[in-house]
Amino acid sequence: VMGSLKGNIQGLGKDIVAATLRAAGLLVVDVGVDVPPRVFVDTAISEKAQIIAVSISVEETIPFLKELVELLQNGELIGKIKTVVGGQAVSEQTRREYGIDAYAKDAWDCVKKVKYLLSS
Repeated sequence: VMGSLKGNIQGLGKDIVAATLRAAGLLVVDVGVDVPPRVFVDTAISEKAQIIAVSISVEETIPFLKELVELLQNGELIGKIKTVVGGQAVSEQTRREYGIDAYAKDAWDCVKKVKYLLSS
C-alpha cells in the first residue's frame, strides 16, 4: 500500500516510486495523496498488504507518522505489516525517530528496501 501522507498534496514522487515498484514486479495499491494514517492501515488490512510505503514531501506532515505507527501497534500489526518512508522531507533519522522499518532515498532504493523487507 502506497500513498502520500496527510497534508502532502503533491504526488509526482509517489507516482514515480509506484511505477518503479510495479516495474520491479511488485503489486502496488496506490491510495493517493493527502491520505490519513487510518486509510493506510485499513487499506493494508483489507488488501492483506505486507508493506505500507509512505511518501512525505513537506515537513509539517511528518508527525502523522506517529499516528500511523500507533495504529499498527494498537492493531498488533508491527512486524506483520512493515513500513517504509521516503520523500524530500524525511531521512534515515526520521525513520529511526518514528520506528519505521526502512527509509528509501529514491525510487530504486525503495525497490531494494521493499524486497529486503519482504524477505525478512
